[in-house]
Amino acid sequence: MSQDILINWAPHETRVAVIEQGTVQEVHLERTLERGRVGNIYLGKVVRVLPGMQSAFIDIGLDRAAFLHVADLMPSIAAKHAAPRERSPVPGTAGAAPVANPANPADVAVHGANARVLAPNPVLPIERQIFEGQALMVQVLKDPLGSKGARLTAQISIAGRLLVFLPQDQHIGVSQKIPSAQREALRQRLLKLTLPPDGSAANGFILRTNAEDASDAELSEDIAYLRKTWGRIKDAAARQPAATLLHEDLSLMQRVLRDLVSADTQSIRVDSREQFGLLQVFATEFMPDTLSKLQLHNGERPIFDLFNVDEDITRALSRRVDLKSGAYLVIDQTEALTTVDVNTGGFVGARNFDDTVFRTNLEAAQAIARQLRLRNLGGIVIVDFIDMVRSEHREAVLTEFRKQLARDRVKTMTGGFSQLGLLEMTRKRTRESLAHMLTEPCPACAGKGAVKTARSVCYDILREILREARAFNPREFRVLATAKVIELFLDEESQHLAGLSDFIGKPISLQVESSMTQDQYDIVLM
Repeated sequence: MSQDILINWAPHETRVAVIEQGTVQEVHLERTLERGRVGNIYLGKVVRVLPGMQSAFIDIGLDRAAFLHVADLMPSIAAKHAAPRERSPVPGTAGAAPVANPANPADVAVHGANARVLAPNPVLPIERQIFEGQALMVQVLKDPLGSKGARLTAQISIAGRLLVFLPQDQHIGVSQKIPSAQREALRQRLLKLTLPPDGSAANGFILRTNAEDASDAELSEDIAYLRKTWGRIKDAAARQPAATLLHEDLSLMQRVLRDLVSADTQSIRVDSREQFGLLQVFATEFMPDTLSKLQLHNGERPIFDLFNVDEDITRALSRRVDLKSGAYLVIDQTEALTTVDVNTGGFVGARNFDDTVFRTNLEAAQAIARQLRLRNLGGIVIVDFIDMVRSEHREAVLTEFRKQLARDRVKTMTGGFSQLGLLEMTRKRTRESLAHMLTEPCPACAGKGAVKTARSVCYDILREILREARAFNPREFRVLATAKVIELFLDEESQHLAGLSDFIGKPISLQVESSMTQDQYDIVLM
């Protein structure tokens, strides 16, 4: 199915929309101030070694020195730097020993888009491996937080679309999320593809989960990209001084060329002349096949207005999704899972009830698959289709749903209908959902989606006044609450308020506090 990719760039934010047949299928966002440094590679300078903590502080050019623990050093560094007192060569060159057992998949740990091999505990203490003033290539594992500097590793890994490159060892691994029966065959296949033609020492690779069904051509393309990237990093390390950034994790626009472009992509439209030029340079060097698809958008209308992308984003933040037939979906995202409820709404059909339900569920199956992509919903998803009596209708809806999910670039797994008529599926979590990126819990309801009624708050206040009257002896009680609560006390609940005032023998005054939410109140002892 043909697709177009729209890139809307601004200094503060980059937005990407994937369009298929005139409809928005995916939305990706990256905000400049929220972009971290995880994955960046630096040529750091050791500024302090702490034997008591078996760690070191490394200057990588940030405001605070970064932290490196001995467990995150490569074992090969010990052999190179046990006793030197001159600038050390850049670690990670050919000849580094393997750091994990290739036959043991438990050695592989995947961290989001990046992965690295967990090295065994080093034999040598950190003070015998590195020294103050040494130049050391390191990669950021965790961003700086508060008063703490970044967390580093010397075990470099570079993530591609299908593979993770481990330039410092010869390990060939496969993601543990791929079924064990397929791992060995995939490992052998990858081993053949990664052997250098000149007979030199091989580098390490880990095959990511989304590469389970990749072709040899796709894997070879990723291998070439990763090796070229590593070559640039080594060249920069040889030329640049310490405390220098050698490699920055790809921006969203660059990841678009790496991850989203396929043979079905007709165009990649960018609305910034400057970013268009930078993308051309990147594509020319790393992905020349995408160069012909790049286009500069010069139209008067904003690029996202061409396909009403902003309207689709707004609708994707709503619980309710209206379908063309008059039926609708209700989507609720929770910590544990996402539920989707299908309702006929205003769709009454043209023949009989069974036919109406069947047609509603077919339309819903297509809409649900699109909403999962658009909202980037991951984890467990429970779909409550309208109950169907006929088994052939259930099978047809399930077939259509799986067909629509097959278009998803993220891995999904779908079961059959349960005895209760529910359909359970999973979709791999790849990044934050659209709602989590664009919204936050309501301060009034704290994310519950509901607040107490004004009458319930009135009764809470009456109980609290009675409780306070038994413990204190003020001259007067003053109630501060929202206008709706105060109006109820002055009207329908006035008799109950007056009765309480007579019972405790104290006057009760009322004051509107506009800054409060409906279920907030305060009782002041005068």
